[in-house]
Amino acid sequence: MTDDEISFNLTTVTPNSRDVHAQTTPTLTMANNKCRTSMTDNCRIVDTVSKNPNTTSATIIHDIKANLDPIIEYAQEPLLPLLKACIPLNNIVYNLSAYVEMAVSETPEQPPDRLTIDESAAIRLYTMEWKHPHRSLYSMLNCTLKQDNRNLLRPYFKYLKLFVTALAKLPCVPPLTIWRGVTKDLSANFPPGTLMTWWSFSSCTTELTVLENNIYLGQTGNRTLFSVESINGRKIRAHSQFINEDEILLLPGTQMIVQSQFSAASDLHVIHLKQVLPTKVLLQPPFEGAHLYSKTRQWYGKKKYIMLICLLASVLIGTIIVGAILGTKTKNNNSTVPVCNNPFTAPNAYKSGKDSYSATMGHFRNNKEFDVVVLSYASSTIHLLLGDTAGAFTIIGTKAVGKGPLSAISADFNADNRQDLAVVNSYENTTSILLGLGNGLFQTAIHYTVGRNPLALISVDLNNDNKLDLVSANSNDHTISVLLGNGNGSFQSVISYKVGNSPQSLISADFNDDSQLDLAVVSFKNTISVMLGYANGSFQSPIDLMIDGFLATVISADLNNDNKLDLITGDTAYNTLIVILGYGNGSFESPIYHKVDCGPKSILSADFNNDHKLDLAMVSDRSNDVSILLGYANGSFHSPINHWVGDSSQSLISGDFNNDDKLDLAVATSDNNAINVFLGYSNGSFQAPVKYTVGTYPKSMVAADFNHDNKLDLVVSNFLDNSISVLLGNVDEGFRSPMNCKVVDHSTSILAADFNHDSKLDLVVISTTDDTIGVLLANADGDFQSPMTYAVGKWPQALAAADFNNDNKLDLAVANGADNTISIMLGFGNGSFHTPVNYMVGVAPESLVTGDFNNDKIMDLAVVNSHNDSISILLSINKRSFQLRMDYRVGKQPQSLTSGDFNNDNILDLVVANYYDDNISVLFGLDNGRFQLPVNYMVGKRPRAVISVDFNNDNKTDLAVANFDDNTISVLLGLGNGSFHVEKKYRTGVNPKVLMFGDLNNDNKTDLIVLNEKSSELFVFLNTC
Repeated sequence: MTDDEISFNLTTVTPNSRDVHAQTTPTLTMANNKCRTSMTDNCRIVDTVSKNPNTTSATIIHDIKANLDPIIEYAQEPLLPLLKACIPLNNIVYNLSAYVEMAVSETPEQPPDRLTIDESAAIRLYTMEWKHPHRSLYSMLNCTLKQDNRNLLRPYFKYLKLFVTALAKLPCVPPLTIWRGVTKDLSANFPPGTLMTWWSFSSCTTELTVLENNIYLGQTGNRTLFSVESINGRKIRAHSQFINEDEILLLPGTQMIVQSQFSAASDLHVIHLKQVLPTKVLLQPPFEGAHLYSKTRQWYGKKKYIMLICLLASVLIGTIIVGAILGTKTKNNNSTVPVCNNPFTAPNAYKSGKDSYSATMGHFRNNKEFDVVVLSYASSTIHLLLGDTAGAFTIIGTKAVGKGPLSAISADFNADNRQDLAVVNSYENTTSILLGLGNGLFQTAIHYTVGRNPLALISVDLNNDNKLDLVSANSNDHTISVLLGNGNGSFQSVISYKVGNSPQSLISADFNDDSQLDLAVVSFKNTISVMLGYANGSFQSPIDLMIDGFLATVISADLNNDNKLDLITGDTAYNTLIVILGYGNGSFESPIYHKVDCGPKSILSADFNNDHKLDLAMVSDRSNDVSILLGYANGSFHSPINHWVGDSSQSLISGDFNNDDKLDLAVATSDNNAINVFLGYSNGSFQAPVKYTVGTYPKSMVAADFNHDNKLDLVVSNFLDNSISVLLGNVDEGFRSPMNCKVVDHSTSILAADFNHDSKLDLVVISTTDDTIGVLLANADGDFQSPMTYAVGKWPQALAAADFNNDNKLDLAVANGADNTISIMLGFGNGSFHTPVNYMVGVAPESLVTGDFNNDKIMDLAVVNSHNDSISILLSINKRSFQLRMDYRVGKQPQSLTSGDFNNDNILDLVVANYYDDNISVLFGLDNGRFQLPVNYMVGKRPRAVISVDFNNDNKTDLAVANFDDNTISVLLGLGNGSFHVEKKYRTGVNPKVLMFGDLNNDNKTDLIVLNEKSSELFVFLNTC
């Protein structure tokens, strides 16, 4: 049943409806036919979003903010038989008495769980569904439970007394994870740490596969899956109309905290909730001595193991598990279908920075696309490689133009249906024409001489010959240059016209309503020259409009909806926005001056909030903001709304960059050589910007579809390196050029996790030279703050993050190679950490992993000791400290380890990469934190890293090993019983050292990333299985 479908009037039944009840034969069907004709399909475990735009959608979101009164007074009602308990509802729920009789008749005389017939029938009645208008009792009841007015609940009190009494008599289900689905993306509404209350009865399932069916959550479309750690659910299967499903019912007033969230696929979002005991009574027990929560509460204090999305491997394993169940991955249920045994083909290689030493991956900008951070040892920098996404851009290269390019425009100059470029070059007094090849690339530039120091350029058909012409504004000789086009990409000799003093910008429009294009040229000192056109490429003498101020730009638009074009400019010296309303005959009213924070250097007009009134956006090179001024449609504007963008903004442009029918903005900032893209919400506000590094000192931009993929691309003119940058929109595979960030000196290891609960991945890096770690908290645009440093042990080598003390705050473990210790740093939850506590391990710890090795719901540690050929197991005690280590011998100089359940016994096992033995050791777990003797498998030469995941979609865990000395990776496909197929090798770059995995191209297959230390390359192996 959908939350939207229950948003009807609660008093729509006619006064004589009781007479109708007696004449109606009850017929049970599923709401909206979602469950077809079988009573084995339960629609309550999924909240679907109605297609009716007038109904309220996803009332689960309301549970975050709702502060409703507790449900108490019902408990004072007498305990009545079901038929009498439902009498107050007969005028509310159509034909209810008939369904009550059916529920009682289908209930056995001696129901399970020592319930009476009426108590059991009350549960059955709750689960039943029927025809319109009121489809079910549970939909009506749950809708009313969510209302602010508790008086609406009074008719339900007698039924609630019986129903909750029955549920209270059922035993609490032991703590377990249950599931509930919503056919909508709710991830933005549930950031980690959110406290919420579900005020209705909430039906959940223990069988995740149930949600796979298309009549429930399904396999396509935006979906949210709630993973709930419940502590007092009631299993109602024995009393339900749905006898084939393990339905768990949560009571009203169930309070939960959002632990984490991740995306199992581009359209499937998993939100992990943990139920907590409310601090006050939200649902009164139905009778004295009733226990809504378990009488044995010791396990409440043992806060359950949370999903460690901070550890990327844990996220991805969880993604694969959920994806395999919910249809985000291809399932192999038929043993006769051949298993894919060659998951990878030739890799794609990307330069990753000199001396690439370590790497991590994660969702640094959003929760959909994977990015990679590479650590450069020599330069002490990180390189952020952004994965391609919808609404994003990939820098594919630069193209030389003339010296000092200041302005660029796009148009089809040679009538070949491909976008070309024209660029003015201020240092050599030329215009460059670059004819497009239709794939985002351009021919070598052809240059045309114009006036001195051209600053601006436009393209229009001035002489009505259906061939595009060009006009440039030339600052140093106070002219404009007109180049009439030949229609083949070439242009005639220049024609010059004198204008005002130092022209800065120009536009073309029909200012006198004669259907002929005119020009308006803004000059730096006090004038706008209006030149009325003759439609043959020539113009009348300019009419000068005197303006107070120093002008840099001009645009035209109908700001007051009188069908007459107006002019907008700005005074850069005295910080004013200037509006000049037009009469429609080529003349204009006196200027109207609006005070702003900084005089605009670039302005554009558009309707950013969809109110059919033109708004303005402007930037200044003396401000850090882009300002949005929403229009009143009378030539005046609201106060500016500022969005931070960075220093020295040079220009801006608007367009729908992500094809969502909402206007976006792009701003060029010269101080950081970047383009900042703001995706619009269509209400006048914008998302935080995404930054793209381009050439040196970007000055101007143009947006067009240069590669014919129906997606807007960007071209940027870079003033100081005499180039343009082409950014293609929406490329599906690959990475953008690296963005670099300074970290601690001689960094050797890196880890990504959300340490301050802001839903952004932060970084921790190790410095071996000064025995510290640096914590870099993430900014909104995908880069990072300066590192906060913490002293640890000597010669730190490896990192792991987990919640070691079950306080829902991530902690750190650091392996210190020179003093043979592990440093445990408990987190404060705000990105800072306690002073480390050290524990002795073996000689020269090199790598470590976390996991619950003894199934006590507390995280433990496994550490590789490279110099005494062992691993150390440290089991956690008291959520605060660790037991003395247990050591196990493995191969020679172990370098790396991974954990997983390789033999399907629900106990974690370990795999260790042994550097000098050229093999891996598999150690099977024994459920008490101990391990069996190792079983060895040969791999390539000098294995340095090992990871575990299901590469071939057979629901069996596989291994990948990086072989440092023979420049290969070994993939060992698992048999599901703890053994593996013979390795299959794939060629990599020089000295592969780091392995990572994830679904990089959204094809629901696990891809592999290899970082090669010596060749400073990142190899991406896309999965074909």
